Amino acid sequence: MKSFTAVAALAGFVSSVAAHGFISSPTPRQPGQGLKAACGDQVYNQQSSDKYGNVQGALQNLQGSHPDCRMWQCKGVPFADAGEVFQYTAGQVIPMTVEIRAPHDGVANVSIVKVSSDTVVGQPLISWDQYALTSSPISAHPDWTSFDITMPDVSAECATAGDCVIQWYWNAASIDQTYESCIDFTMGGGSGSGTSPAPVSSAKPSASAAAPVASSAPVASATPTPASPAASPSPSKVAEVEATPTPSAGAGTGGSGSLPKTFTLDTFVAWLKENAGSDVANNVRRMVAAQRAHARAFRV
Repeated sequence: MKSFTAVAALAGFVSSVAAHGFISSPTPRQPGQGLKAACGDQVYNQQSSDKYGNVQGALQNLQGSHPDCRMWQCKGVPFADAGEVFQYTAGQVIPMTVEIRAPHDGVANVSIVKVSSDTVVGQPLISWDQYALTSSPISAHPDWTSFDITMPDVSAECATAGDCVIQWYWNAASIDQTYESCIDFTMGGGSGSGTSPAPVSSAKPSASAAAPVASSAPVASATPTPASPAASPSPSKVAEVEATPTPSAGAGTGGSGSLPKTFTLDTFVAWLKENAGSDVANNVRRMVAAQRAHARAFRV
């Protein structure tokens, strides 16, 4: 009885702190057979029953070897599960709507991501240093859930369906929960000022279209819409690691300073937490678990 009570209490606590979010417009990728093929039955079952869940929760359901599963890109949902592929032009204003079903303090941004390298093209189109705070009702911050982005000229990078996505990224590091949602699009030459996205295809691509992972620096430059919060640069993977400075003695929360000459992953993360704060420590642990630096893991 005591064990059952403890488990029930823990389950209640987890559900109380779990944030939930997903793009509702324009139509994003939805979990489908492509996700099932890439990441396995357990991940597919979880996401198809709750598309609002977080990356870390999905990773806990990843069983066996799944080399094509890109969990840190669009929460693992591959191009094979693309619904509508929108055709945008440079300068086009795109209204976006996000559903946040359970808030938790974090940071967020919307970026264009080059799928083949999992790198941000240019800068975020819009970003928030404080997002979905539990201390303030969602209704008091309409810009968290309804906002516009202005498309930069990425015709050279995003001419073909599957080349790029618009990715909404929300990271609540204090509870180690990350949310991602992706919109598929293409861009030809020219410019435009329309505000309504134009779908060019609703056909499902083949399951073999899961994106490979490479390492390259972002290209091009994105300009945020003037009425939106100013975008901050999103560096390349190498720059992101360098952008997280080694804490000096007594930095962060007043820790012990110098890094020990020998240490394990756990003691290093503990040292980071003491000297640089829990957000940095959680990001490093997340990077190690993913076995690579995530394109938006070290946003500063």
